[in-house]
Amino acid sequence: MFKNKFRGTLGIFYALMIRFALLLLIYSAMRVGFFLFNRSLFPHVSATELWLMMLGGIKFDLVALLYINAPYILLMILPIPWKYTVTYQQIAKWIFIITNSFGFALNLIDYAYFPFTLKRTTGTVFQQFSNETNLLVLVKDFLIDYWYLLAVFILLMYAFIKVYDTIQVKSIRFNAKIVAIHFGIMLFVAFMFVGGVRGGWAHSTRPITLSNAGDYVKSPEEIPIVLNTPFSMLKTLGAVNLQPIHYFSEPELEKIYPVVHQPASREPFKDLNVVVLILESFGKEHVGALNTDIQNGQYKGYTPFLDSLIDQAYTFSHTYANGRKSIDALPSIISGIPSMGEPFVLSVYSGNTMTSLPSILADKGYQTAFFHGAPNGSMGFSAYTKLAGVQQYFGKNEYNNDKDFDGIWGIWDEPFLQFTAKKINTFKQPFFAGFFSLSSHHPFKVPEKYAGKFPKGPLEVQEPVGYTDLALKEFFETAKSMPWYENTLFVICADHATVSYLPEYKTAPNAFAIPIVFYYPGGELKGKSDRLVQQIDILPTVLNYMNYDKPYVAFGFDAFSNQKNNFVINSTGDVYNMHYKEYYMTYDGAVPNSFYDLKKDPLMKANLLNASPLVLDTMTTNMKAFVQQYNNRMINNKLAIP
Repeated sequence: MFKNKFRGTLGIFYALMIRFALLLLIYSAMRVGFFLFNRSLFPHVSATELWLMMLGGIKFDLVALLYINAPYILLMILPIPWKYTVTYQQIAKWIFIITNSFGFALNLIDYAYFPFTLKRTTGTVFQQFSNETNLLVLVKDFLIDYWYLLAVFILLMYAFIKVYDTIQVKSIRFNAKIVAIHFGIMLFVAFMFVGGVRGGWAHSTRPITLSNAGDYVKSPEEIPIVLNTPFSMLKTLGAVNLQPIHYFSEPELEKIYPVVHQPASREPFKDLNVVVLILESFGKEHVGALNTDIQNGQYKGYTPFLDSLIDQAYTFSHTYANGRKSIDALPSIISGIPSMGEPFVLSVYSGNTMTSLPSILADKGYQTAFFHGAPNGSMGFSAYTKLAGVQQYFGKNEYNNDKDFDGIWGIWDEPFLQFTAKKINTFKQPFFAGFFSLSSHHPFKVPEKYAGKFPKGPLEVQEPVGYTDLALKEFFETAKSMPWYENTLFVICADHATVSYLPEYKTAPNAFAIPIVFYYPGGELKGKSDRLVQQIDILPTVLNYMNYDKPYVAFGFDAFSNQKNNFVINSTGDVYNMHYKEYYMTYDGAVPNSFYDLKKDPLMKANLLNASPLVLDTMTTNMKAFVQQYNNRMINNKLAIP
């Protein structure tokens, strides 16, 4: 058989690249096989769409193959002379063959297993089968039933080994120059490896995960085509695997905490435009209009424009985020899904079919779009918004003018908000538009022309908060002149709170305190309520205000309702936090472990847990109902009305 021997200083690296390219080709072929084997489950995927999924899938294949082949890559790039010996190369070869055989097998297993789960197998499979005593019998039955997949695996491995043997490397004589070259290449490969497994090298790029596949599909059901099984398993090893809960019967559960919202009005649907403005790190502490009781009424805050807008809008005294990270915010705000324990978009349930504000409004004929000035793909926003029904995404790529780049995160808020307003002005009404700011972020800079313009405050974030507040002011000044403005419901909120200075905000509850403001310039929506409100309340509040006429699933409440039996929920690690009326409780998953009366004790100095007031029983019941709804709907993929 012909054997290609790579010679010279770089020969071994050429061989490594050829073998890696072969793996990518095999994974692409296996993706086509996966699609064809399960073709009936993807009836709406066209050839063009499949091609896009194939191209997108390369990114996920690359990550999986880098992880799987990390030992082999290391053996090939070490700047040592004996890596050319026969023994060394044979050890490396069989490490390469054996580790990749597991990847091939996992992909083939999902050809048959996928129709039962409708998702790629994840790391939770080990927990799923951990208590099975007949595991060997199950494996035997699987191999018998799907003998043809076993045959494909054997043939694939035979061909794989044969092709590997055709790619050989000729030994070279090491000297100081060769060692230096190989050492430099090793550092370069290490750099490429880190970027490859992360999914990019940009500062704002989060490590790639399952939900990033949403960039390449129309609906969550198609995500398994883009993914590969080794990637899905590696990215979910150790992930939170929720357990089914049965505290209450279904009738009891629906009475305590219903999450299927029924139409609240028989009035005609109001086809208002909806614009959701999400402000990075805008903790409630920074907003003067929401802190008039601080420092004997002398506290000014850092958001003069937002303060003036609040006077013309509707807001609340007690408003909270459902998480502490930007990645938690989008599912909470536009889909009514809080992140409990770990970000929803990083969980094994991120591919679930879900309710979302843009998808519901798109069904009503709305044009839907989302704006974020970071490089496209940053934070996984483009992938998530696409799964949530957003039709158009506008990021740094679409802005296409790097003179306004802040050097780290993306386009400065001021020019990008102007871009947002002008782009919205091209939309056909009614429309939904979301915007996520980025300038009020570490390292807390403002454009050079604004140096010294904004109060710095005791916290570094407060100067760029002032800058983004100015950008918001200019956005509204531009929008006022546009024909869609008067018919638009604006929702303004933060993604999360941040570090605090005021003692009133150095408490566990206020670590989540943010502004949530509803502004309708063409209506009479003005005032302030002492009702508890959270990010996941935004979706039902907007839909009920617009007289939406169909049932939908959301974990939040209508903020404009007169009822006071609602609660706020978030988590710190594995501990749940609940606000109910003036009370605050933490819950460890089994029992309450702290309880406070925030009205009488805002600084939380007296834990009333042992006093066991009746309201604690009510809160515990609500908490159990929430956990049951959340866990069971996540597990059973019931986040939307079928």
